[in-house]
Amino acid sequence: MKSYNNIYEKIISLKNLILAWKKARKGKTKKDYVKIFEKNLGYNLRLLHYELKNKIYFPLPLKTFILRDPKTRKISKSFFRDRIVHHALVRIIEPIFDKTFIYDNCANRIGKGTLFALKRFERFQRKVTCNLTSGGYCLQADIRHYFDEIDKDILLEIIQRKISDEQTIWLIKQILKVQTRERERERETRGNLIHKGIPLGNLTSQFFANIYLNELDYFVKNTLRAKYYIRYVDDFVILHKSKIQLELWKNEIDNFLIEKLRLQLHPDKSKIINLSRGIDFVGFRNFYHYRLLRRRNINKIKSKLQDFREENIPKEKFDEIFQGWNAYAKWGNSYNLRKNFFSLMII
Repeated sequence: MKSYNNIYEKIISLKNLILAWKKARKGKTKKDYVKIFEKNLGYNLRLLHYELKNKIYFPLPLKTFILRDPKTRKISKSFFRDRIVHHALVRIIEPIFDKTFIYDNCANRIGKGTLFALKRFERFQRKVTCNLTSGGYCLQADIRHYFDEIDKDILLEIIQRKISDEQTIWLIKQILKVQTRERERERETRGNLIHKGIPLGNLTSQFFANIYLNELDYFVKNTLRAKYYIRYVDDFVILHKSKIQLELWKNEIDNFLIEKLRLQLHPDKSKIINLSRGIDFVGFRNFYHYRLLRRRNINKIKSKLQDFREENIPKEKFDEIFQGWNAYAKWGNSYNLRKNFFSLMII
């Protein structure tokens, strides 16, 4: 296996930091923290370069907030200068790891998002059911508390198989060390390091999470030899004619996750379902001849519409949200639903 060395200079170069800053500011140019950083842009980027070059860079504790959309999630965000470092790192090492990812890993990859996953599911469903003329089953699975349970030591061991540059590993460790203020206080109180969990909300977290579950992808494809497997972040599906085969694979996957990655399948969200009943995957309920938006996604846009009508969201912001939702909803059989929302928008 090829290992990459001498990439740290590329990561911390001023050229790469400038490109990373442009990515980090995208869609956030009106934010105060971006404006403050950009008041002395040249100085701030050179300072970041100096700290990284001399290994005196230390990320600040994460800022945590609760997001309800409508599912409640705890999001932890880094300071803007730290986000620039995240982009700088990922810009250089993502292509290295992306070459190792399986074709049907659809999580946060260029050209392989939700629509790609839906098309692959439809193709696999047709294969398993002989072009929708016979029955089949789906193992629909979810990993329990995924981001909170990622083992940082295992993650580092996986990364070091590809990255042998000690300076790059040092930077990755700096990013992995940083916690929310609450967890920093917990560590100080208990006097120990926190080896589990990466924060939901950072670019590096999404990327590291993808690297971690690449181990599962290889197990499913190469050891179990499952043909019809698709993963999107910590949700995955396997399609097969035999329910018994899927039950055997489910047990083997759970054992692999526990033994190798210290993870577990979610006991309530991981089940084997007849394909004819419709499968919840990447925001849609997928049936043989059509797909419907999940109730959660409909409730989310209803909530945003209510906020707009009550003037809690400016029209410009709501238009942006609705256009994104409308483009997404078009992938399902949602003509009447979208038409109804358009009529409700007229106040």
